[in-house]
Amino acid sequence: MIGTETVLKLAQDRIEEIGKDLFIVDLKISPSNDIQLFLDAESGKVSIDDCVAVSRNIEHNLDRDEEDFQLSVSSAGMDQPFKVHKQYTKNIGREVKVTFKSHGSQDGKIIAVDDEKVILEKETKEKIEGKKKKELVVNRYEIPFTDIKQTKLVISFK
Repeated sequence: MIGTETVLKLAQDRIEEIGKDLFIVDLKISPSNDIQLFLDAESGKVSIDDCVAVSRNIEHNLDRDEEDFQLSVSSAGMDQPFKVHKQYTKNIGREVKVTFKSHGSQDGKIIAVDDEKVILEKETKEKIEGKKKKELVVNRYEIPFTDIKQTKLVISFK
C-alpha cells in the first residue's frame, strides 16, 4: 500500500512550488491504492491547473511497476464539511451551519476564529419587551472546536 506520508510530501512539495496559498484538506488512500486528495485555497479558488500540477507531481514520483494506483486530485467541495482549521479562517464572513457532537446545531456568520473556538454571529428579529415591533437583535455564539461534530457552508442563491 502507498504511504500517506509519501503522498502528502509529494503534494506539499508541488503546492510550495506553485507558490499559491493552496492547502491540503483531506487525503484518502484505500487498501487498493485508490488515492483521493482534496485541496483548497486560503483566498480565491483552486483551479484545474492547480489540481493537474499536484496530480502530475504525485503520479511522476510514484512507481506504477512497484504498486499500481488510481489518483484523483480535486478541490474540496462547497457542500462538504470542513476538515481543517484553515477552512474556518478562509470562510470568515460567510454563513455556516455548525452541528454539535451532543445534539442540535447553530447557524450564523463566522466573525472570528482562533485555535480553540469559532465565533458566529446571527441576526434575528425578536420581540423586545415594551416595544410594538420586532427589532433586529445580533447574537454571538462562541463554539469550542471540541464541541463541533461538523461545519458546512450555507449555500444561498439570493
